[in-house]
Amino acid sequence: MTLDGTAPTALDTLRQVFGYPAFRGPQAEIIDHLSSGGDALVLMPTGGGKSLCYQIPPLLRPGVGVVVSPLIALMQDQVDALRQAGVRAAFLNSSLDYATASETERQLLAGTLDLIYVAPERLLTERFLALLDRLNAAGNLVLFAIDEAHCVSQWGHDFRPEYIQLSVLHERYPTVPRIALTATADALTRREILLRLGLDNARIFISSFDRPNIRYIVVERSNPRRQLLDFLATHPNEAGIVYCLSRKKVDETAAWLATQGINALPYHAGLDTTTRTRHQQRFVREDAIVIVATIAFGMGIDKPDVRFVVHLDLPKSLEAYYQETGRAGRDGEPAEAWMTYGLNDVMIHRLRIDESEAGEEQKRIERGKLDALLAWCETAECRRTRLLAYFAETRDERCGNCDTCLEPPELWDGTMAAQKAMSAILRTGQRFGAGHLIDLLRGKNTPRMQQLGHTDLPTFGVGADTDEAGWRSVFRQLLAGGLLHADAEAYGALKLTAAARPVLKGESVLQLRRQIARHGGKSALVRRRKSSTEAPANSHPGIVEDLRTWRAAEAKAQGVPAYVILHDKTLHELASRQPASPEDLLDVPGIGAAKAARYGAALLELIAMSQN
Repeated sequence: MTLDGTAPTALDTLRQVFGYPAFRGPQAEIIDHLSSGGDALVLMPTGGGKSLCYQIPPLLRPGVGVVVSPLIALMQDQVDALRQAGVRAAFLNSSLDYATASETERQLLAGTLDLIYVAPERLLTERFLALLDRLNAAGNLVLFAIDEAHCVSQWGHDFRPEYIQLSVLHERYPTVPRIALTATADALTRREILLRLGLDNARIFISSFDRPNIRYIVVERSNPRRQLLDFLATHPNEAGIVYCLSRKKVDETAAWLATQGINALPYHAGLDTTTRTRHQQRFVREDAIVIVATIAFGMGIDKPDVRFVVHLDLPKSLEAYYQETGRAGRDGEPAEAWMTYGLNDVMIHRLRIDESEAGEEQKRIERGKLDALLAWCETAECRRTRLLAYFAETRDERCGNCDTCLEPPELWDGTMAAQKAMSAILRTGQRFGAGHLIDLLRGKNTPRMQQLGHTDLPTFGVGADTDEAGWRSVFRQLLAGGLLHADAEAYGALKLTAAARPVLKGESVLQLRRQIARHGGKSALVRRRKSSTEAPANSHPGIVEDLRTWRAAEAKAQGVPAYVILHDKTLHELASRQPASPEDLLDVPGIGAAKAARYGAALLELIAMSQN
């Protein structure tokens, strides 16, 4: 209750509990819609404030909100953060022993919890559904929140079979409002979420997908380890994620980075549970850890100060790329999404789709998603504009914060080069891969070339004026543009598609992008990044460091991540504002009543001492 005895509003709760002065975007509208009994599908970028949309409604009336999340390893941190803010929260998953789980169930039935986080596998058990039945009968079910709702999509990159069964919530508790949330969903995935979860009458809230603080960079792969090391040199003592396609590459890359003096840890499903949990907790709770991982790592990572996400291999789709890069810069500060990309990536992904046991319809969908990703990699347009367009969001101007904006690629008439490449494919019977074709075009007189009789072909040596990297760029762009196809049954042999005919016959002109040689830290991109992240004049770095030291000690004593105590942005606000009273503290974004009561005296004393 507020001081005048009235029930608190959503805005009152936001300010008093979470310490923020105002809602962002559609948050207030979403909360009002749910509080009125409506269902909602919310698409909001990582770091956009999705959690508050389902955390606040259960605080406005008696009862409990049930949050369904696949993120067992992170539930503890999410609950710890809520408890720091004074919210009565708990979780139920397989990590709890019987006694702790039983006590949590008792609290749930006793009405002493505002929020309960539960894994979908646990929710679907008869034991938990029986608990929900009792809460529902007493009128104490306020809300169901289905987080990471894209996991329901069988065509998606994070499919969880249990999510399809969550339609039981609608069938069993039709009067309890539901909210499904995701940071990533194209039109196809949105339709699937609505259909499979029975959200027929849900209102759809779509926020901008733009993450303006993230810089997108794609570099042509040449020496990937050297390129990675050069890039990491521009992020000293910062936390980041490096994604690889295979477990073997994860292990090798993490081990190699460690020999280069980088605090790198591997993470993939092949590691034992104890090791995976330890590595994830170190990444979340310590500073300057680089985690090298497969896509098994990261969904829903709450760590706000991830400064970069690297892809050493091409992800599966633009959806997957957006989801994975969205783990950087959750605090709104500058971050980078950096990817190496080569001809082999195109071949591997096309062959993977062709050789899969999926039905033809699923293969068609996956090919379309891959084509969209390849077109994005090869674009000469603003990367942000093209990425947002994939999610049906228009942007009228270039962003000025991606590689194609900062170092625009040169376009050239690649029609004749494409014709030479296609001719080489046809004259060799469409039976060879890019490596042999490039040797043929460049006129490499090898024994195998002679044995095959390819030295006598008219196309032998016609491309000697272009180096190997240049021809790889041509073949990559022809594959990305759908003019060539890698045949899985012919060991990746390149073949022409129907789209190649107009170019081969000279009926259309083909514009290609000339590659810019970028090796990690030597381009203007990095120089500009450094200047854009210089500390503001009023940041008082000495006070910030004192606050960091205090926060680290508190976090260690409580066994929680540092950001659960206070976010970096809150530390900078404290250093800038230098509050001198408890009332001043409550004006600092990120400090609500519970944190002010718990840490206020220590913070005020530390700031006063730092000023002397």
